[in-house]
Amino acid sequence: MRYMEKVTLGKYTVSAADLAKEMGAGWNYGNTLEANMGGTPAETVWGNPAASQEMVDTVAEAGFRTVRIPVSFLSMIDDECGYKINEEWLDRIAEVVDYCYKRGMFAIINIHGDGYHTITGGWLLCDSSRQEYIKEKYAAVWRQIAERFREHDEHLIFESMNEVFDGIYHTPVAEYYENINDYNQIFVDTVRNTGGNNTHRWLMAAGWNTDINYTCGGYGFRFPSDRFNTADEGRLILSVHCYDPWDYCGEEEKTIFLWGEKGQEIVDLGSADSQNKADWGDEAHIRAQFAMLKERYVDKGIPVVIGEFGCIDRAHTESEIPDIITENRAYYDGFIAGTAALNGIVPVYWDNGFNGAFGLALFDRRLLKQTQPEIIDAIILGVKNKDPMSGRSVFTQRITG
Repeated sequence: MRYMEKVTLGKYTVSAADLAKEMGAGWNYGNTLEANMGGTPAETVWGNPAASQEMVDTVAEAGFRTVRIPVSFLSMIDDECGYKINEEWLDRIAEVVDYCYKRGMFAIINIHGDGYHTITGGWLLCDSSRQEYIKEKYAAVWRQIAERFREHDEHLIFESMNEVFDGIYHTPVAEYYENINDYNQIFVDTVRNTGGNNTHRWLMAAGWNTDINYTCGGYGFRFPSDRFNTADEGRLILSVHCYDPWDYCGEEEKTIFLWGEKGQEIVDLGSADSQNKADWGDEAHIRAQFAMLKERYVDKGIPVVIGEFGCIDRAHTESEIPDIITENRAYYDGFIAGTAALNGIVPVYWDNGFNGAFGLALFDRRLLKQTQPEIIDAIILGVKNKDPMSGRSVFTQRITG
């Protein structure tokens, strides 16, 4: 058993009005506790080192105040023994959570890869015909997680699931969406009924593929009720992701490495061609998406967390203009973070630990140092100052300073 050290858990609580400010800018400890080989979770099999206190310290010292820790369970759940979770795996999750507690940071844990059709052993599948089995197993897993962390205070947040959908990129199917709604309700009720701090812990619920439009656009999402919550206000958070526009943020096959007004300026200066700039999903689109989240949730006392955002690194594939590409990435990530903060939304950057072509890392996890300081500064300043233009100011200061 690896988990030995006891930490002081405290009695910290945070109101809906203060949550976004307290959580600040967030960072994903991605491709680590959700990594697996053939359906067996193993945190180093995707090429990253094991999670460590030193890495969390590095993230905290950069200015991040929240760490999202994606977790896969898969073969760590014994279907033949009442869906019992391997205790050493729960201990390891607790160890990583407590790295965050030692720095006074928020930690978010979820059920991550178990909802993927593309992973061996994925079982949280909304389109499966085995819904009775899935829902029974889902409740059992969350009951054990909740019981394991019952005494942790509100620095720990549970997230119901990650990007659950039928695996096909089309309009949500009503029948399958109802299963996702059921999962969220099972999650909330199960956690609350385990007692302790779980009766008032902040819980994150997600819609179809954690997509903003499919969650807010009348496609069938039903926000769960929280009838067993003992706080004097709501304790549920909406979870969404933002990778708009995808051809800039994640599409490796295209040479789209510029975005927004800053990207257009680069084109106008003749440093790149207009075909290298995303033709949708600009600043107006992001403003509209986040304003919708604010109107439908934040203004009604329901916090929103963008659990993942970011854009892949193309500086290694466009070697003639790497600084320009990095500058545009900082502008994009700072715009997302600052616009989120302006709307009372918490942004959590997706870091997959890979520094290289199409990577999303902000740090070298082995050397424990920043690899993208301009992007980090843009995100941190964007949230701190509620400034969507933080990416511009970072590079202006670097040039003039």
